[in-house]
Amino acid sequence: MKERLLEICVDDAAGLAAAIAGGADRIELCAALSVGGLTPSAGFMWLAAAAPIPVHALIRPRPGDFRHGPDEVDIMRRDIAAAREAGLAGVVIGASRADGRLDEQALRALVAEADGMAMTLHRAFDLAPDLFEALETAVGLGFRRILTSGGHRTGLEGLENLAALAAKAGDRLSIMPGGGVRAECADRFLAISGITELHASCSKLPDNPDPRLAEFGFIRPDSRETDVEAVRALKAVMAAHS
Repeated sequence: MKERLLEICVDDAAGLAAAIAGGADRIELCAALSVGGLTPSAGFMWLAAAAPIPVHALIRPRPGDFRHGPDEVDIMRRDIAAAREAGLAGVVIGASRADGRLDEQALRALVAEADGMAMTLHRAFDLAPDLFEALETAVGLGFRRILTSGGHRTGLEGLENLAALAAKAGDRLSIMPGGGVRAECADRFLAISGITELHASCSKLPDNPDPRLAEFGFIRPDSRETDVEAVRALKAVMAAHS
């Protein structure tokens, strides 16, 4: 049986430390998780490169859709180069066409820039009109894994699709469920044949935040932080399935 791996997404130094302390096996390094995650700063990449576990940088230049013109593709290529220079193990990338299908032209440019690094296809995949066509595109492009909620808002809602995708993917790449994954529901994902990796934020509302931060617009009212105990709990469930 393959080792069960837990990936935690974080967007600040405290979250990085909490994820590592809680037993995460890999980090997805981000900024602005409140909008689904954006590319982390170069300084954050350099800090994370010293972590004792692999770190993959999310490469997403802005909130919103995943349609990226030539200028944004160039930004993403340069950000991939920055992740490589910092010493990170991989990148998390994606790009869509107007109809939601994966943008192979843009992705080929990004994949070429990331040559030799581990590559995860992010949840742009979930917006594809045909998930199985998108799966074959990802395989052809050389992705190692797909982060997906099965085309639904949460992984639990997409459970049936996740099972079908894992069966279709076989050993060609890893289907990694994400979107609302927590210790309480992890068993349902791990029961799917072929699922060996889970992605989660394991976040909580911060303790006693200064109300002026939200009042002045410096944070969102629903901003969250990585919870080391939630990471530990999820990791314990995964260890029980190993």
